[in-house]
Amino acid sequence: MSTVGISRPPRWYSIFARVLFMTFIGTLLSFAISLLLAIILTVVIARVRRVPPDMTIAYRHIALPAAMVAGGVILVVIVVAEVRHYREMKALATIERIS
Repeated sequence: MSTVGISRPPRWYSIFARVLFMTFIGTLLSFAISLLLAIILTVVIARVRRVPPDMTIAYRHIALPAAMVAGGVILVVIVVAEVRHYREMKALATIERIS
């Protein structure tokens, strides 16, 4: 009798760690991308208007709100995906235990 293929049942508390980690990483990534685009847009608009660029606009009014919205969306999507994954793994562990 070999126990090589038997896996442990899923733990519900591991969902929280994965959700928080993935939300944090996704929010940071979205902030970085939106900040890059906001800086480019701010510089281009400043060049067209022939004024010095104000980078606080890029941080406060574009990148931070965009990252907050993206973080909320990422949180909801990751929670749904992780709950679905947990239920699937729980069902598969039950099937594996029965057979």
